[in-house]
Amino acid sequence: MGLVVSQLCVDCGEPAALARWWANVLGWHVVRGVAQDESAETDTLADEDEVEIEPRDGSHAGVLFVRVPEAKSVKNRLHLDLRPQDGSDQQTELARLLELGARPVDVGQGVEVSWYVLADPEGNEFCLLRSTPSQLPQAFADVLD
Repeated sequence: MGLVVSQLCVDCGEPAALARWWANVLGWHVVRGVAQDESAETDTLADEDEVEIEPRDGSHAGVLFVRVPEAKSVKNRLHLDLRPQDGSDQQTELARLLELGARPVDVGQGVEVSWYVLADPEGNEFCLLRSTPSQLPQAFADVLD
């Protein structure tokens, strides 16, 4: 017996907009809510109550954005940790995320941490980590060896 994560669900006010934002951030694509047609007009998603994104190669579980009537009011109890890949680095990705509309948030992390806490356009927190274990503090790098 065992289980596998099928998808991660994110409650939000505007599923289409948030799904497109995260698809852009992650380099993923929309797979539900637009009938698999990536060339469709962006407005076709606007009324969808559920919009899903997933990696283009299908290698990981998708993220489903679900419309809810209430606004986000407290810090998320679950969040994503993102790590730069494919030759990118933390500072390059930070600049890109801020350009896309992410904003820095303070959840009490302090100033001496090696990651950035950001929020998506609806305020959902996520962390931007360093690129590789060699860039982590030595105590963590020792554990990973």
